[in-house]
Amino acid sequence: MKVRIGIGVGGVLLDTGELAEVVDAIDETGLDSLWLSEVLTAPVIDPIVGLAWAAAHSTKVKLGTTMLLPGRNPLRLAKALASLDRLSGGRLLITMVPGLGTPPERNAIGVPPKERAGVIDEVMPLLRQLWAGESVTYESATVALAEVSLSPLPVQQPLEMWLGGMSAGALRRCGRLADGWLPSLCTPSEAAEGRKVIDDAAAAADRAISPEHFGVSIGYARAPLDERAAMAVAARSRGHDPSTLVPVGMSGLRALIEGYLEVGFSKFVVRPMATPSSWRAELEELAGAVGDLQT
Repeated sequence: MKVRIGIGVGGVLLDTGELAEVVDAIDETGLDSLWLSEVLTAPVIDPIVGLAWAAAHSTKVKLGTTMLLPGRNPLRLAKALASLDRLSGGRLLITMVPGLGTPPERNAIGVPPKERAGVIDEVMPLLRQLWAGESVTYESATVALAEVSLSPLPVQQPLEMWLGGMSAGALRRCGRLADGWLPSLCTPSEAAEGRKVIDDAAAAADRAISPEHFGVSIGYARAPLDERAAMAVAARSRGHDPSTLVPVGMSGLRALIEGYLEVGFSKFVVRPMATPSSWRAELEELAGAVGDLQT
């Protein structure tokens, strides 16, 4: 089992110098990947633009994004991501997300939260066909393609798509459609239970997800969360005690990662909950605390 640890900087607005510092530190410390999240109304860099910049800055660091799927033209999305994968030499990692359901993001996405699962069901198979070089003809209320073939194609064949989510429907969808699972705010035991649902759904669809393709996105803190942050985590995590899901300090982060490793999860995106004063120092300490877990 290959253990890999990437760095997420979602929710943080980085200037050019800071992004260069993050990419260089990931490269020099042997960490795996840079992850940029897409939130339309947050002060963050567009992930496709930011990852294209990172791809030119480093020839080794893998490039990950949690990418919004609802509200997008599927052909434009397919072309943008294929182009990024080609220009980076096949380093792109993708987790598709439905987007936040809270204002103002809910309205900005343009698809009501209750309809987003249907968009994912519809569009993911189209993306696979386009990236495989097939001629695609498809028409629905939101998509119209007539004998469309994509160029350029991605280097990775297939270009994989992972999903997140902890609801029963999200787990079954992952089994039916995705290449991997990257949830957040779940305990190791919940992750193990979710994986079983996913594997069962995949088997029912006559497919399988590689046992190497199960991971977790983990936010960590340097000090106990304040009341507001703790309430926000509790609201998104089905009422869990936030201290069980957001480790404090490097030792707490390592212990939680080891808990996921014990139940067969091997890919991790770790995210500092607060912007560090020095990204280089933060990632050097992080690599010293958990980098040896990579195999």
